[in-house]
Amino acid sequence: MLKIFIIILLLSSISILGQAETLVSGELENGGFGGPVVKFTEIDGKFGLLVGGRGGWIMNHTFVLGFGGYGLVNQFESDFIFDGKLLPLMMGYGGFEMEYIHSPNSLVHFSIYLLLGGGGLTYKEYHDWNSPKVTDSFWIAEPAVNVELNVASFFRISAGVGYRLVSDVNLGDLTNSDIAGISGVLTFKFGKF
Repeated sequence: MLKIFIIILLLSSISILGQAETLVSGELENGGFGGPVVKFTEIDGKFGLLVGGRGGWIMNHTFVLGFGGYGLVNQFESDFIFDGKLLPLMMGYGGFEMEYIHSPNSLVHFSIYLLLGGGGLTYKEYHDWNSPKVTDSFWIAEPAVNVELNVASFFRISAGVGYRLVSDVNLGDLTNSDIAGISGVLTFKFGKF
């Protein structure tokens, strides 16, 4: 009898060891959200206000896969002169976004976020499509940590801090370090969480 018990115990432990751990297991619950985002930052030593939006598919209330895009909206004066004109800087970027939400059903919780994508820089006069312009593109990786508040079943607000890591910036006297930097991030999420 003892031999049969040991054999059953060994066989059951082997089957337990064979089970793989996965990020998503069991029945998959789906959700999604979209909403506006405001980022406060410094670009080339000056205050920059980026506004945009993001949206994503939420798996099991915890993992988000989506896209976002952001653009510089404040009048951004520069020292760049081209064809006899002083041209302001314009900037935008976007890409694929991933987010992990820890304890999403808690009133206040945190998330870890990453954007991977690309962007563009332009020296050009605002609202004058015939003005001279000089452009450049760059790659971006932007990790962030957010604190999120569940306001209602369909609405969440998050505030956080992110950092823009950029490469391949070569526009006038701008370099990667002029565009890279810390951002304060405010996000309004509407959806099914």
